[in-house]
Amino acid sequence: MFRQVHRRLTFLCAGITILVLILMSCSYLYISEKNLRESSFTSFQNDMNTLLSNLENQTVITHEWLSKMEGNGKYLLSLRDNGQDFLWGRQEHDPACREAIDAGWNYYDANSGGFPSAQPFTIRHQEFSFSSSGGKNDDYYGCIAFSSRDTGTLTILILQSMGNLQERILTQRNSFLILIVSASLILAFFSYLFTGLLLKPLKKSRQSQIEFVAAASHELRTPLSVILSASNACRKAPPEEQGMFFDIIKKEGDAMSGLISDLLTLAGADSHSFTIRAASCEPDTLLLDTFEAFELLAREKGYHLSIQLPEEKTTPVFCDSDRIRQVLSVLLHNAFSFCPSGSRITLSLSQQDKITSISVADNGPGIPDDRKAHLFDRFYRGDSSRQDTGHFGLGLSIAREIMDAHHGSLTVSDTPGGGSTFTLILNNYRKKP
Repeated sequence: MFRQVHRRLTFLCAGITILVLILMSCSYLYISEKNLRESSFTSFQNDMNTLLSNLENQTVITHEWLSKMEGNGKYLLSLRDNGQDFLWGRQEHDPACREAIDAGWNYYDANSGGFPSAQPFTIRHQEFSFSSSGGKNDDYYGCIAFSSRDTGTLTILILQSMGNLQERILTQRNSFLILIVSASLILAFFSYLFTGLLLKPLKKSRQSQIEFVAAASHELRTPLSVILSASNACRKAPPEEQGMFFDIIKKEGDAMSGLISDLLTLAGADSHSFTIRAASCEPDTLLLDTFEAFELLAREKGYHLSIQLPEEKTTPVFCDSDRIRQVLSVLLHNAFSFCPSGSRITLSLSQQDKITSISVADNGPGIPDDRKAHLFDRFYRGDSSRQDTGHFGLGLSIAREIMDAHHGSLTVSDTPGGGSTFTLILNNYRKKP
């Protein structure tokens, strides 16, 4: 599924960007080519003004002048003396040039009504562009000039090939084509990388969801199997033994209820519907209440539970006190479960600037560094000897979610001398979670 989405997103991102690039390039080429054509035609008109102004001052058009005009290969000339073709130079022209000259005269003959008439002893001219009937670079600029003298009227056709202009335009188009193709390949490559990075969190979330569902199903299957087995045994057992099976069913049912409650809590955190009722709270009072609630249980289990509070008055914290007690409850239950009897467990509170730190430290076996990275993963239980139905590996995940909802943090470190220390970090200033 993700491969198909990756391909489609790559095609969409790269396609839109490339389409915009092509449209912008085509617009630029259109404007650039239009300006080049206009500039080239204006240059031709200026050249004709200069050339014909010099011609106007001459009384005789000599072969030398005509040869000089065509000698550089820039222009093609053809003349009509009183309507008759002047054969100068026609034999020297190649077929393509003769074809261009004939096309120019045909254009003049077809549009002669639109050309100006000549005044006596003046030269009138008009420029135009046309295409000959074939061949490469068959577009030309043309100029028809009329010179009226006592001896009659001389009509001059001057042609200039647009081959150089067309080559410039073609070179520019090829350059843009190469740039567009190169840019398209680069855009496609980076779009593939970008969409891959975009989908990476989704893939990770999808994989986590699959693993979460699989782990939850596994954890629910165990107590459910025990309940079904106990119910079948209860049906066959004599009345005096049925109470034992009812106790097993209740115990496993309570375990399933706790697991489902934890799953719903995590589901609420994932959907951002985690309930946090923040209010001003005295952190030393919160810690004392937690200590008193667990003191008896710690004594029964053989642990030495103590509390350390700062001597100065503490600053109130804006938090959900019930949720923070839930975090501390998770940490204390874990300490009771994984520390040997007789261990010391210490609740401590400290405040510095705008930060409140609450720690739960023990002097138990500690947590290896390789397990700390996965300690807050869901359903992670590092100690295989403690994987009973009372511990599903969700407590620390829920604790981390609660602290994230408070814009705080929950970290684990080694206790000096051995053991583990979990630290809650809360902000003192009012910031609604």
